[in-house]
Amino acid sequence: MGLGDIADGIVRQVEAAGDSLHEALFEPVLRLGVTGLSHAGKTVFITSLVANLMDRGRMPQLIAAAEGRIETAFLQPQPDVTIPRFDFEAHLAAMTGPKPRWPDSTRAISELRLSFKLRRGGLLSGYRGPRIVHLDIVDYPGEWLLDLALLDKSYDDWSRETLARITPRPMAAEFLSQADHAEGDAPFDEADARTLAAGFTAYLGAARAAGFSDCTPGRFLLPGEMEGSPALTFAPIPKPDRIPRKSLWREMERRFEAYKAQVVKPFFREHFARIDRQVVLVDVLGAIDAGPAAFEDLRRAMAEILSAFRPGRNAFLSELFLGRRVEKILFAATKADHLHHTQHPQLTAIIEAMTRDARDRAQFAGAVTGAMSIAALRTTTEETVDHDGRKLDCVRGTLIDTGKSAALYPGRLPDDPMRLIAPAREGAGRWLDADYRVMRFAPAPGGRRVGEGPPHIRLDKAAEFLIGDKL
Repeated sequence: MGLGDIADGIVRQVEAAGDSLHEALFEPVLRLGVTGLSHAGKTVFITSLVANLMDRGRMPQLIAAAEGRIETAFLQPQPDVTIPRFDFEAHLAAMTGPKPRWPDSTRAISELRLSFKLRRGGLLSGYRGPRIVHLDIVDYPGEWLLDLALLDKSYDDWSRETLARITPRPMAAEFLSQADHAEGDAPFDEADARTLAAGFTAYLGAARAAGFSDCTPGRFLLPGEMEGSPALTFAPIPKPDRIPRKSLWREMERRFEAYKAQVVKPFFREHFARIDRQVVLVDVLGAIDAGPAAFEDLRRAMAEILSAFRPGRNAFLSELFLGRRVEKILFAATKADHLHHTQHPQLTAIIEAMTRDARDRAQFAGAVTGAMSIAALRTTTEETVDHDGRKLDCVRGTLIDTGKSAALYPGRLPDDPMRLIAPAREGAGRWLDADYRVMRFAPAPGGRRVGEGPPHIRLDKAAEFLIGDKL
């Protein structure tokens, strides 16, 4: 490398630092992380949020929009050129086109920048031009966030805890048989490692399909370009009495540590540690429908997710020298449109109770947390039907499986969340009081009026909580 190359590198670093300082002082940037476990609706949330921030006719609870302080909101090229752009246009077309459908799920990290031109307030507002605020939205799979809990665990700890946790689950039986027959003290054989990793990956896929949330390591189900690499070719096995060099256990341990060092830590350092605000989307209704075991698993996963954050209040100097901290965290129970509005308070109470301990810890550290029930894209209408002499508050929508319109009464959620949490913690096999049923609805057809984003439930309230103070 010559002196010219070194000089060019220094100039680029100085320019980058100058751009960062300019943005911090004159055009502030807010990084919003959006995550959630499988089928929580991350792609739909981001697409609808951006569309409704650009066309704000359905955003009365976003105060800056209600007061007319947002002159315009527009998409710009994102600053991180190495991260895929969130394909907002394609996702919006899928959701709101002539034949609406759900967009593809999140499978990797992506990013989108939405910039606001804001009218200034105060006595001198007429003498100053509008100000610019940039919102960088970072989308990433929730399974990657759960991986952060692995950083504090050894391979021994992870194997022991994982095997104990999955033992009662029927879909784990085949892999547990493989793990029981694995000889951890035997000389390492690549074919054995691949067989075990494939069996464990098959279990993770089945567990996720059954509604379980603790499907880590996350890259096993979303490997991308790492598929088949040694860093994704390990599995939990019982610890042998003796552990010789070059044994199966030693190699599994080495690959587990490589996964943490080469996959988990870079994600934390390059993406997660730079987030200012975070929304965690939670499919509470799906977990209730899957039964007490899946519900309890989701509750534990929420606690692990929040333990991965570095909550606290951002200040300019601490941002420069100590790194960012997550200032606000919102836990949002999605698919509120699957319930009649009279049951939304119960759904909100459940998500509040599920995340209570974790939210208390974050608030103690200085972060602001919230919980609410939302639907980023409303797919149903409400109606009351007569059934066996009583009136039921139902929702009507188009079923994905049949393409037919149907009215659904999913069962009544309890007023006291502990009627769900207590039996789930005690290991109940089924809900004692009632059965809960969740159907899969397709996006509703129908055009949007000029100036309005897609229909939603409380998306404006969620936006006010997450970014309202910066607008």
